[in-house]
Amino acid sequence: MYEVAEYIGIIAFAMSGFFVAIRNKLDLLGILISTFLTALGGGIIRDVIADITPYTFSHTFPAVLVLCVMFIMILFKFHKRESIENKSFFILSDSIGLISFSITGSLVAIGAGFNLTGILALSFITAVGGGIARDVILNEVPFVFKTGFYGTIALLIGIIMFILEQFAFINVSTIIITLIVGVLLRTIAYYKKWSIPIL
Repeated sequence: MYEVAEYIGIIAFAMSGFFVAIRNKLDLLGILISTFLTALGGGIIRDVIADITPYTFSHTFPAVLVLCVMFIMILFKFHKRESIENKSFFILSDSIGLISFSITGSLVAIGAGFNLTGILALSFITAVGGGIARDVILNEVPFVFKTGFYGTIALLIGIIMFILEQFAFINVSTIIITLIVGVLLRTIAYYKKWSIPIL
């Protein structure tokens, strides 16, 4: 189940990174870097913190998956579409990536024997770490710091996974339910414009 969630997150965030690159009018190399960073960056940081060989460095499939997503997006001319970043397709793919990576980050933390703080940290870093690295390179304020309820949902998923672990209730069914609920919550939060208070 871990690998399934990981691959879902990679696909979804590869699309998200592609859209952000197009919005910033990057060349092909820039698109490649943006796509790879968004899709794989958070997972690499997560694995380094957990003191394990980064999944991307020991398996070829993640990189191949990112390249395939890029090829398909270019083939179907998604780079020619106007304001794609505000479309439902982008919001859905970004939400799926966010929740999938929050789940895999939590699972890695649980497998490493981390406490609640560790689970929350890895859930958050896996979900938004790649996007933060991408935005820093693009000289932008990271998306997670200016969009209400984005990073917060990653933390909520971490809490849910911690509770499930305490009751030995982590299985395929509960992970799928967590994924669906998380995506729905993120989507509703976006369209309802829920946000964290600004001081």
